[in-house]
Amino acid sequence: MYDFIITGALLVDGRQVDIAINNGKIVAVSTAITEDKENQTKSQIYSAKKVLDLAGKYYLSAGWIDSHVHCYPASPIYHDEADLVGVASGVTTVVDAGSIGANDVDDFYRLTRAAKTHVYAFLNIAKTGIMTQNELADMAQIDKQSVTEAIARNPGFILGIKARMSSSVVGKNGIKPLVRAKEIQQENNQLPLMVHIGNNSPDLDEIADLLTQGDIITHCYNGKPNRILTPAGALRESIQRALKRGVLLDVGHGSASFSFDVAELAIKQGIYPHTISSDIYCRNRLNGPVHSLATVMSKFFTLGLSLEQVIRCVTENAAHALRLTDKGVVDTGYDADFTIFELKQQPQVFNDSEGKSVTGEKYLVPLAAVVAGDLVLTDEGKSKDVFSL
Repeated sequence: MYDFIITGALLVDGRQVDIAINNGKIVAVSTAITEDKENQTKSQIYSAKKVLDLAGKYYLSAGWIDSHVHCYPASPIYHDEADLVGVASGVTTVVDAGSIGANDVDDFYRLTRAAKTHVYAFLNIAKTGIMTQNELADMAQIDKQSVTEAIARNPGFILGIKARMSSSVVGKNGIKPLVRAKEIQQENNQLPLMVHIGNNSPDLDEIADLLTQGDIITHCYNGKPNRILTPAGALRESIQRALKRGVLLDVGHGSASFSFDVAELAIKQGIYPHTISSDIYCRNRLNGPVHSLATVMSKFFTLGLSLEQVIRCVTENAAHALRLTDKGVVDTGYDADFTIFELKQQPQVFNDSEGKSVTGEKYLVPLAAVVAGDLVLTDEGKSKDVFSL
């Protein structure tokens, strides 16, 4: 007897499979878990407590992971509710990217326990987190001991550290906060380091040359002068070197950090994102241009990425970047986290952070999130009869 079976799931590679779940884990993926029998209930036919038959009509992928959100409700600047940016949008896992520092991480952890969404954190190297816009303008805010103690108290919750390296954040300190962040990283088992890039100073070349394998550049397609492309449109040499060292590119769309023009030029040169993330919080969720992770993902169809490439950026690639070894893959032994969705084939207007609009021909509509084997419907999913278990 299984806890839950999903039948007729259409994977993005075109296969149609049945998936069996026990204790929040995938225990079987097959084209023949089920068999047709007459005059029996679904639970008798499939030997499961719950059965969801997608009948090959809806896509299923590993649960979508948004590796850059802001969902600490008490943050005065960037805040939201984890489940509003998570399961309500078909996203099973979110990572808050630096809203909190060592001062508030314990409170944030306590609040996340009530969420249906899996919630993790990149700890801001400033002990206050983003309580003000310039948290790294005072080097005294970076307390190595506080960071180390916070990481030790929250194993499995803090996935890495975050440094926002733009002029409005660092003030006159230039590259010094990033130097300190690398020291903290080295003293804490080389946890992933996510680096926000924006207006200079410091210059992006200085930032890129300090980064090492597994570090993440977020806002990689921003349209500001301190961007990954030269004025002539070529990829900066410092970014070329960083990518060869294994530095990863994350979208981190946000309110002011995604340009269709920059993304198009970069992708034409083969500079693809490793992860697609939203940088979502209440205002850009409600008012745009972000709205949801699905909206951000859909923008990449207009830039030439395939469905498989887009889904990989929020599943397997994201799990790899975040070292979430039990997530990101639909296979036996992995967490039973899934996103069920449609791919609508109709025109849709998308906006970037620079005021440019692009009309796409298709877009993603999440219908449900399955988190550790539990089904949570989105508003769109509630209208589908298939989910009447």
